[in-house]
Amino acid sequence: MKSPLLSIWVTAVFLTFLSQSASGKQCVCELKNSDRPFPTDKLDSVRTAASECNRTITPNQMLEVDVLMLGLQRRLEQLEESVAVLEKEDDGELYGAVSLRIIELELAEVLELMAKLNRTIRSHQQLSEATSTKLQGLMEEMQDLEEFDHMQVVKKLQENQRMKRDLANCQHELHVTPHPPTPAPGHCPQGQLVSVSGPRTYALTQYGTSYSYGAWGKDPNPAPGKENMHWLVALTSSNVFANYIRQYNSLSTIVVGVGQTDTVIASSNPTTNTIQGPNVVMYGDALYYGCYNTPSICRFNMTARTVTNVALPQNSGFNNKFPFGHLDTTYVYTDLDFATDESGVWVTYTSPENFGNIIISKVLTDSPPALEKTWQTSLHKRTATNTFMACGVLYATRFLNKETEEIFYSFDTVTGVERYDLKIQIKKMQTNVQSLNYNPQDRMLYMYSDAYILSYDVIFR
Repeated sequence: MKSPLLSIWVTAVFLTFLSQSASGKQCVCELKNSDRPFPTDKLDSVRTAASECNRTITPNQMLEVDVLMLGLQRRLEQLEESVAVLEKEDDGELYGAVSLRIIELELAEVLELMAKLNRTIRSHQQLSEATSTKLQGLMEEMQDLEEFDHMQVVKKLQENQRMKRDLANCQHELHVTPHPPTPAPGHCPQGQLVSVSGPRTYALTQYGTSYSYGAWGKDPNPAPGKENMHWLVALTSSNVFANYIRQYNSLSTIVVGVGQTDTVIASSNPTTNTIQGPNVVMYGDALYYGCYNTPSICRFNMTARTVTNVALPQNSGFNNKFPFGHLDTTYVYTDLDFATDESGVWVTYTSPENFGNIIISKVLTDSPPALEKTWQTSLHKRTATNTFMACGVLYATRFLNKETEEIFYSFDTVTGVERYDLKIQIKKMQTNVQSLNYNPQDRMLYMYSDAYILSYDVIFR
């Protein structure tokens, strides 16, 4: 690398003498350098030390403490909620004992996270002190090197750079325009999704291992008095359809499997109103699901106990034509995948006209429901195992192995930007994932996996 410090101006002392010879006159000059030689080895040492600092301190390290702090805050909130539920619903028997055990596990997670946070903070403090010492040494060495800059080239370059910055700022202020309004729904106040931690909840449903297909979760827009209620839909007929919704008053009751309330949608014989497929969601005290044997969206009002529907666009896939899956298995009747986020309800599906690539539609949560705007993606549905929405962004998962699912793809409905380079891993307890949905209220992912229910913290940057 060239440096103005390498331009050494030599002060020459000329001693001239004349000598006579047979061949004529000759002029001889003797040059002497009065300056010290430039310390090239010191400059190389400074550059090596600067490169080492860049390698040691990375952006991910700067984010690590923020992510841990957010996770700790979320776990403390959940712990407080669990304690409140126990105080309210403790029966002094099995339910109370199981609830207490859940609280003990949550407390252990909090303590473990605090220990990790303390270790990370101490490590960053040590790194900061060491880096500060190195930078001080580098500054002193650079000041020594600048003594060789007799023409003050470095100083003039620095002044020029400052003038350029001031000029750029001045031009920016002259041409600045007001910021456009924040777009919705593709803007996350909490930042970009960067990781998924957990599971926090892991339990077998009240049905045991009988029904491997289903979904569960919390209503992100609950009716008054139902803020803590959890719902469960298990496909009780051949992993294809279900006739009722099961509700629990709290997380503890659904984990233990007590105190359930069943709400029947249709008779035991399948009708158009029967639930088909596992990828259902609850929003605004209404269940959204695929209508049985019909390319339509059904909306079941939990209070009025009425069903309204809207047809999907012509030729949309249904009845197991375009399911999710991976090399080892196909998740049957997953043609329609419903999702909730900060802005409401979404549905993903596909059609032959879109070559089997995923289509996203915004669902208006009226009665009857309606389809609003639609987006076409380049993601072929058979390459994914599940999808969910967060802040107007579609995320897709794929099967890595029996222990790991990976969020590998995203589509932003505001900007239209697609990414295939996400590598956000989810730790599984069972092999397959039949449904996955994000709840913006508690920022958690709810997973139904081979008859087990799991929940995960979603970490944003």
